[in-house]
Amino acid sequence: MIRSASRSPRNLDSFDRAILRLVQRDAKMPQRRIAEAVNLSAAAVQRRIAAMEAAGVITRNVALVDPDAVALTITSVVEVRLHDERVATVDAAKALFRGTPEVQQCYYVTGGISFVLVIVTSDMRAYEALTRRLFAENDGIESYRSLIALDRVKADTSIIIP
Repeated sequence: MIRSASRSPRNLDSFDRAILRLVQRDAKMPQRRIAEAVNLSAAAVQRRIAAMEAAGVITRNVALVDPDAVALTITSVVEVRLHDERVATVDAAKALFRGTPEVQQCYYVTGGISFVLVIVTSDMRAYEALTRRLFAENDGIESYRSLIALDRVKADTSIIIP
């Protein structure tokens, strides 16, 4: 989830949390079924979902696609080290990664590595071309290391709601 710095966290009660747990599993679940599951009216569920969307708690409703079904067979976790951590360098890397559709996830991290990316491509040829463009030909990148996934054991995008 990408959080806007201008939004303040919304206080979630037990009903909101229960609704979030359900819509994370299935965003197309009818609101009447959600209402039955959390013991509220459908109208109350609708109002709560709208309020959580307005507050930025729910940022998007998306379809999860099986990469194999659309011939995106290479998944790579990539560690990226920048030449420096100046604001301009970091911001340029963030913009580049954010604007690259093959980059499915991007984390700015600490601990000697600047970024950790999850990248999907159709094949190794496409992956090589992408790494050349993003990393090898990029003066802001000091080094990168690719870890090619052998098997997608779990790819859950849900946030654990206590």
